[in-house]
Amino acid sequence: MDVQDRQTQVDSVPYPNLPPLIDSRAEEYRGPGTTSAIAIFGHPIHPVLVTFPIAFLSGAAGTDLGYWLTQDFFWARAGLWLLGAGVLAGVAAGVTGMIDFVKIPRVRKRRAGWAHMVLNIGALGMSIVNVGLRLGNPADAIVPGGLLLSCTVAVMLMVSGWFGGELTFRHKVGIVGPGDASD
Repeated sequence: MDVQDRQTQVDSVPYPNLPPLIDSRAEEYRGPGTTSAIAIFGHPIHPVLVTFPIAFLSGAAGTDLGYWLTQDFFWARAGLWLLGAGVLAGVAAGVTGMIDFVKIPRVRKRRAGWAHMVLNIGALGMSIVNVGLRLGNPADAIVPGGLLLSCTVAVMLMVSGWFGGELTFRHKVGIVGPGDASD
């Protein structure tokens, strides 16, 4: 492919191609895409499940901030519950996401797929550590370590969610309808 052909391909992609963060392929905007490996009635399960750990783990950052500002033990207890629920929900979302990652070659071939997976594994690991630090006394571990962990996880989830959106909207992974999972 010569330079002019490559520029024409880049210009035909409706969004910017920003290597090394994003890899755009114009044919994926017009192609059929690929369905999720784990779905109910054709509806992918992973996007449904991810809403729970995102909400719980981001909420834990909010409760940690609430505890830091008020020193009210309510926020410490709420944060521990949110972290626990977030870890459990994260495992469920992670299992369905890993099934898609393993079974859909298109996901493994995209930088967005790898970034999404690595960020989520990191966020889940940090959240498990955060829960472990709080098991004895939830309040003792919040300032500064727990707050830092919770806020870092919230940021990681935002970035990871963006990469998940790249997989769905740019690369047509996990869409409803027939597709070719071979690329």
